[in-house]
Amino acid sequence: MKKIVLSAAIVLASLSIYATTITSSVEANIEAGVQAEYTEISADTVPAAVKKALETAYPGAKLVKAYVNDKKEYKLDISVGDQKATVYSDVNGNWLKI
Repeated sequence: MKKIVLSAAIVLASLSIYATTITSSVEANIEAGVQAEYTEISADTVPAAVKKALETAYPGAKLVKAYVNDKKEYKLDISVGDQKATVYSDVNGNWLKI
């Protein structure tokens, strides 16, 4: 009886380890795909509409880095005080959820 319980515990433990490994590799691939489509640009080339929307939504925010993709969507790394965040906008200054 002890052998059956021990065998079942080993099988269940090995299945949970395998499931965890698959999940983390899928998440890494998705994140790498999202990151790869944006190209870094200088803060000066960000459209005025995007800068205005940033100042309106986040008063006092500093634009640290800016990125753009082929669809003219902007990824903005910002800092407000001691907090940092990444926000996404289209060319017209409308906020995107990614």
